[in-house]
Amino acid sequence: MGIAWVFPGQGSQKVGMAEPVLQLPGARERFEQASALLGRDLLAICSGTGGGGDLSDLNDTRNTQPALFVIESLLAEALQAQGRVPQLVAGHSLGELVALHVAGVFDFATGLQLMKSRSTLMAAAGGGAMTAVMGFERSELDDLVAATEGVVVANDNSDAQVVLSGSAEAVAAVSSSLKCKRAIPLAVSGAFHSPFMAAAATAFATELESVAFADAAIPVLSNTDPSPETNAAALKARLVRQMTTGVRWRETMAQFGSLGIDIAVEIGPGAVLSGLIKRSCPGIQTAQISSAADLAL
Repeated sequence: MGIAWVFPGQGSQKVGMAEPVLQLPGARERFEQASALLGRDLLAICSGTGGGGDLSDLNDTRNTQPALFVIESLLAEALQAQGRVPQLVAGHSLGELVALHVAGVFDFATGLQLMKSRSTLMAAAGGGAMTAVMGFERSELDDLVAATEGVVVANDNSDAQVVLSGSAEAVAAVSSSLKCKRAIPLAVSGAFHSPFMAAAATAFATELESVAFADAAIPVLSNTDPSPETNAAALKARLVRQMTTGVRWRETMAQFGSLGIDIAVEIGPGAVLSGLIKRSCPGIQTAQISSAADLAL
């Protein structure tokens, strides 16, 4: 039976999400390590008691990304300690870094440093907007995006759900012209996964040059190329491109069936990816691991 582990990205966070993992071995030490690196109490921020003021909001991408990395990696490592090994791993946006860590491409400390840099660069980039649209005709969407300068599909989540990213004017023009069931502007600091992130992506690529990647022990489906890959250099090249290109999650899910995946296990808070998989891949079972208690499953 083929099993894939999938790791959610920004948007799955919620206050209190750290509490269910604190029973795991080394959990508090991991949060202390992250807090020392960030210069603020990440565990308090996760619990909603960060003290107020600048950088105390869990929804600030500079907190969201490291917090999800800590929680998701703790849960995945606990599964590995039980002797569980998936046939492949994949992550949505920041979840790709968790997938790379779990596959043995880099250690926790390296991943945490990369997550700090990534989130800081993305938060500083600023400008632009993002809007989620649901229930549309794909051909109409593609035509509108192609005809409108300054907007791209940032997250191609499924046949019926995408996230547009780009200039506020261009995103609004497409979302207002598109015949769809819902269009929801997202509360984000910038136009993620779009050319607006070019400067941030260049700076991140420079940092990645000095980071040693190992070949993956488990095939990874990347956001920029959802085909199985284990080669270290290829995985690094894919990660470099991730910040300015779209998350090809619809194609990632399509790969599951062709690669013999029967069960997709979402590791982290919430069930966003499980919901997408259920609606898009009816033949694949889903499960969620978001707490220490779930590890008894």
